[in-house]
Amino acid sequence: MSEIFRQFLVLGLISFGGPAAHVGYFHRRFVEELQWLDEAEFARLLALTQFLPGPASSQLGFAIGRVRGGVVGALAAFVAFTLPSFLLMALLGIYAASLPDWLQGGAITGLKWLAVMVVADAVWNMGKRFCAGAATRGIAALVAVSLMLWPALLGQMLGLLVAAAIGWHWLRPGETSTVNGKPVWRWLPLLAFAALAVIALLPVGQVLGLWNDFFAAGSLVFGGGHVVLPLLQELVGGQMSPDQFLTGYAAAQAVPGPMFSLASYLGAVLLPSSPWLGALIATLAIFLPGFLLVLGLMEGWQWLSSRPALAGAVAGINAAVVGLLLAALYQPVFMSAVHGIWDLLVVLAGFVLLRRGKVPLWAMVLGMAGLGVIAGVF
Repeated sequence: MSEIFRQFLVLGLISFGGPAAHVGYFHRRFVEELQWLDEAEFARLLALTQFLPGPASSQLGFAIGRVRGGVVGALAAFVAFTLPSFLLMALLGIYAASLPDWLQGGAITGLKWLAVMVVADAVWNMGKRFCAGAATRGIAALVAVSLMLWPALLGQMLGLLVAAAIGWHWLRPGETSTVNGKPVWRWLPLLAFAALAVIALLPVGQVLGLWNDFFAAGSLVFGGGHVVLPLLQELVGGQMSPDQFLTGYAAAQAVPGPMFSLASYLGAVLLPSSPWLGALIATLAIFLPGFLLVLGLMEGWQWLSSRPALAGAVAGINAAVVGLLLAALYQPVFMSAVHGIWDLLVVLAGFVLLRRGKVPLWAMVLGMAGLGVIAGVF
């Protein structure tokens, strides 16, 4: 358990770039370096998280912890990966008004540059893994172009469904590995009871309303971190100023760890009398629905996806995920960070350094943040 906690805490401290980059971090650390799971199992878990509501990259980490250490390992992975961003975003919600604009804006600008580099690196690496053939490359390109032209939640879901159908019919492997385990649907009523019990234990009033808003957001959002932002703006944006909400949005893209940690900031702002309690309630509420589904469906999904037809569908879904990440790289990651030739040159130079692997990631984080502050001052 301590090793699971340590590994995910390190990733929670350095995983800049949002959901697209997190998948790349997880693959490099847990498949290539530590070998906690193989390529096939990683791909099955990634496909599962794409079809469930909630924070896809955090759910992937939760599932990896479950594979390594059971339910306790899953909880250790969640707490460790989320803790750094929870603390940073809650502190921002409490003290944002006292930070100078030049420091706040400059650091966020620099970390947005870093996000472009990290997401581009993730697209590059995942494209090599999941798009080795002409059919999978075609799926990825089709999904990317369609989402650039139609960047809507329905477009994402249709892209995944079409890719799954193509894979189901034309990407079936000749052989498929067996999975030790059987569907465990008995988890579902138990997990539903646990969720209802947690809600029932909360006091009524403002706190319960806060829980309900963020639980609804975590239950309804498909597509990962960026998709939750408009829904949260609709649910709670009217309870604060637009500047407050946009500050949290920018910071959520800049801090390491899951973008759903925006809930930590919003909870602190929405419950000023007890900001730490508000941050904790909002964070738990937004993560809980997706994690309950992962815990209940994970083993059943592994069993089902080992069948030849479903293995082909998973291959199509993984190719579509590459297209989703490519579209996200363009909008909002690239478009929110690159506004001129100076921004573009910084991003290109940083991407080359990142690909060569000669500069550690922590140095890239500090360097980009510092460069953004300098650029903001001058």
